[in-house]
Amino acid sequence: MNILECDDNHLRQLIFEKEKVIVKFIDETCPICQRLAPTFTKLASQPLYSDVTFVRMHASQNPVSSKEVKQKGTPFFATYLNGTLQECGLLSSEEEIKQLLQRLN
Repeated sequence: MNILECDDNHLRQLIFEKEKVIVKFIDETCPICQRLAPTFTKLASQPLYSDVTFVRMHASQNPVSSKEVKQKGTPFFATYLNGTLQECGLLSSEEEIKQLLQRLN
């Protein structure tokens, strides 16, 4: 599965269209964001997560996301199930992302 690039408005629509969504909010200057980019891409292509929609958002280009990320930092991840926020927080490793996905499934 491909990773969707999204903005604040599209995300609101997407979380109600798709059952399971994981969003990675990034900042272009964040070294951890850059380090986790290949991991996020790899996980998005694994059959185990074929029912999850993977989304990447640039925090600086989206006011709602930017506000959340400024409070928390990057890379900030959020999962949604049937339109409802399940979990969110800062993650810094592949294992943490996998654990977040397992709790979503």
